[in-house]
Amino acid sequence: MIEWRKAYAEHEKLGKKAILFVMTDDTRNCDDVAEYLAGTYPDLKDAVLVIHTKNNGEISESASGKSAEDLKELRGQANAIDGWESRYKAIVSVMMLKEGWDVRNVTTIVGLRAYAAKSNILPEQTLGRGLRKMYPGLGEEFVSVVGTDAFMDFVESIQAEGVVLERKPMGEGAQPKTPLIVEIDTDNEKKDLAALEIEIPVLSARSYREYKNLADLDTSGMKFQRIKYLEFSEEQQREIVFKDVTTGERTHTTYLDTAGVADYRSVIGYFAQSMMKDLRLVSGYDVLYGKVKAFVQSDLFGQPVDLESPNTLRNLSELAATKTLTETFKKAINDLTVRNKGDAQIRDTIKLRETRPFIAKEQSYFVPKKSIFNRIIGDSDLELAFASFLENCPDVVSYAKNYLAVNFKLDYVKADGDISNYYPDFVVKLSEASFAVVETKGQEDTDTAPKMERLRQWCEDINRVQPESHWDFVYVDEASFKKYAPKTFAQLLGGFREYK
Repeated sequence: MIEWRKAYAEHEKLGKKAILFVMTDDTRNCDDVAEYLAGTYPDLKDAVLVIHTKNNGEISESASGKSAEDLKELRGQANAIDGWESRYKAIVSVMMLKEGWDVRNVTTIVGLRAYAAKSNILPEQTLGRGLRKMYPGLGEEFVSVVGTDAFMDFVESIQAEGVVLERKPMGEGAQPKTPLIVEIDTDNEKKDLAALEIEIPVLSARSYREYKNLADLDTSGMKFQRIKYLEFSEEQQREIVFKDVTTGERTHTTYLDTAGVADYRSVIGYFAQSMMKDLRLVSGYDVLYGKVKAFVQSDLFGQPVDLESPNTLRNLSELAATKTLTETFKKAINDLTVRNKGDAQIRDTIKLRETRPFIAKEQSYFVPKKSIFNRIIGDSDLELAFASFLENCPDVVSYAKNYLAVNFKLDYVKADGDISNYYPDFVVKLSEASFAVVETKGQEDTDTAPKMERLRQWCEDINRVQPESHWDFVYVDEASFKKYAPKTFAQLLGGFREYK
């Protein structure tokens, strides 16, 4: 009960209901256990669902003494137990359920029976009640399993299949077996959350896409490196495969028909549609198709080519041709359509205390004193080292890692001309009227400069449209941070002047 209660409290923060699953040895004990749970623990009163099953795990009409209509309702209650509209928090049953029981929220399994080999029940089937993901794609999850010695021997037999089970402390004082949750540290009485609060102004976007007529696209002015036109054998020309230029995954395949004639129209159409999708263009396909067709026919290879030729289409499927064609057109379209409004206004404010709890993947973290959050999780060693630096700076009032859940982001124009969002790493409070945004970087990439230019512009906009507070920024590269080892934030601002 202690383990389940700890899990229940943690998952409740994330809007999920943790389910306790108890397996007994016969129907009489099943009823007794359910009665004990409901009568002993107030939080389980009227919240225990009893399900009698046959030896094969199917819900039993004879064992439960229920009619077919009652059994239908029972199955419905079992399948709906994850939701808050269901009053049930625990299930007590003789066997694991095998009737399509797609419940995801079982966090604690209690086994009060020993399975015999003749039952044909496998340990992975039993544990399967708790191995369904509550948060698909959001990191590691845990299920706590306790039970009689015989039951645990049965469970541990799964290790013969190569599964590793981990023994962890349970009971009072032990950490709950739940995903890593980051939240506002309301339980820490030593923290003055009001003093640690940081309010971040939200500005209107500066960059936008002006959907001009693509007929204005001038292909003659495009700058690119012409591709050498290669000669392929008939066998090589037979299959024409296009792959994503970043992932290498196959995205489009054109096969020659029985007459040996390839349809260049589908290939040109593929390029045009891919560009429109990547750039979120909603119209202009016919115009773009014509532009791409003419470019391939006359310019891409530095010589006129025959689009009807299978050899031309085979050339187009080469990575160099695909990448050059796609990137050249996307840059030209971005140059034509991406614009800067020239100003920005405050339209909202992000209050850190309003950040909802969220799950983080299992990684290194520490418990801060100067942050409103309960954990500082670093995506790199540099981020953790920098957070530790902020923790020890005498001139830092508070700071926060800019988690995605905070949602502090800036629109910016990438190096390739496209519009994207940029999430700075840290926000620092130096006083009630002085703040700084920090970007840490182990190694620069092509988008570092445009991100920093956008951050500089954001600070200028903030300081121009309101007088109450002053915002600054600083770029911290790993090599300099290790070499110069600043001791105060003032030293950091004074010494790290790149992109200022």
